[in-house]
Amino acid sequence: MPGFREVFTVGEYRALFAAHFVSIAGDQFARVALSVHVYARTESAGLTALTYALTFLPDLVGGPLLTGLADRFPRRQVMITTDLVRALLLALMAIPQVPLWLLCTLLVAAQLAGAPGNAARAALLPQVLPGELYAVGQAAMNTVTQVAQVAGFVTGGGLVAWIGARGVLLADAATFLASALLITRWVIHRPASMIVRDRTWHLVQGVRLVSRRPMLRALVAMACVSGFYIAGEALAAPYAVELGAGPIAVGLMFAAYAAGTATGMLVLARLTEPARLRAMPLLVIAACAPLTLCVLQPGLAGVLLLFTLSGAGSSYHLVTATTFVRAVPDELRGQSFGLAVTALRVSQGLGVAAAGVAADHWAPHLVVAAAGALGVLTACGTAWLWTLSNDASRWGATSRWDGQDGAQKYG
Repeated sequence: MPGFREVFTVGEYRALFAAHFVSIAGDQFARVALSVHVYARTESAGLTALTYALTFLPDLVGGPLLTGLADRFPRRQVMITTDLVRALLLALMAIPQVPLWLLCTLLVAAQLAGAPGNAARAALLPQVLPGELYAVGQAAMNTVTQVAQVAGFVTGGGLVAWIGARGVLLADAATFLASALLITRWVIHRPASMIVRDRTWHLVQGVRLVSRRPMLRALVAMACVSGFYIAGEALAAPYAVELGAGPIAVGLMFAAYAAGTATGMLVLARLTEPARLRAMPLLVIAACAPLTLCVLQPGLAGVLLLFTLSGAGSSYHLVTATTFVRAVPDELRGQSFGLAVTALRVSQGLGVAAAGVAADHWAPHLVVAAAGALGVLTACGTAWLWTLSNDASRWGATSRWDGQDGAQKYG
């Protein structure tokens, strides 16, 4: 079983890893800076929250409509182009006295531009890291995402105080320039994966592929269970107030979840592929089950432990993502991955909204516990779908996708 040392001997992977880290950290800095910048100009909490929400919403459009570019054009070029576009847009956002409507427009455009780049990276990784190396490399990538997000949020406020909101936006632009440089220098050029054989819209082809494969449907359903256990994060601030704690507790709740996720992924990466597949349905349930114990009203230490366990269970996303990507024909990998990410984002958005509405009527600990209970029931359903899938049995028996019917089923 390969380890992290073997993965990081691959020069292309080191470049992708470093580029991903700097851009993710820069994005978290920018989110903090943007919130400070908008609030300072408008003194409106509502507009500030709306602007922050705009950093997530474009994924719902960019996922289905733009990720197909990662299949139609060389993926290295897609990543470089989207990095340069995002750098330019962030630099424009840093211009003094930019009207708020234009600032929001530039923000949405920057997030839209990121969709094909993220899909290109996800689709390229199995080519850079063949076989068992892929799962280990994806685990390291997902772990650094968690670390970069926590570090970005924790240090973002201090960075804004040091160089100002516009300075942080420019710094984020610089991270995308650095990412483009790393990819240009170290990632090998490969031709586009998709050869357009007919006039069928690429999005339709991706939808056909996912809808006709029971295994892919089950994997997407498992990913969408996150819409339930995300209630803990969504209600971190009011939950901390209920516990009689302050803002530090909110940060600890987010950090506990991220730490559990990172640890779980590192452990999964050391297992063989059949062992990961066997653990996956149980981990989906484990991501929700700890939250049900919030009904017992544990103290802050107990809540942090439950959030850590939930985060560890959510490491199943490593298995669903790697299995999904490898089970999809290369020429539709970017588009199909984008559709799966869109489903994930929709489920999380609905989960956050539902938790927020429920918390207006019931105590946060009850809402989190109820979300955990509903999540366990849903997770059991997705595990049943996975077991019923003929493709799942075939994958488990062979530990690889033979791809025999992939090209015929999506067209």
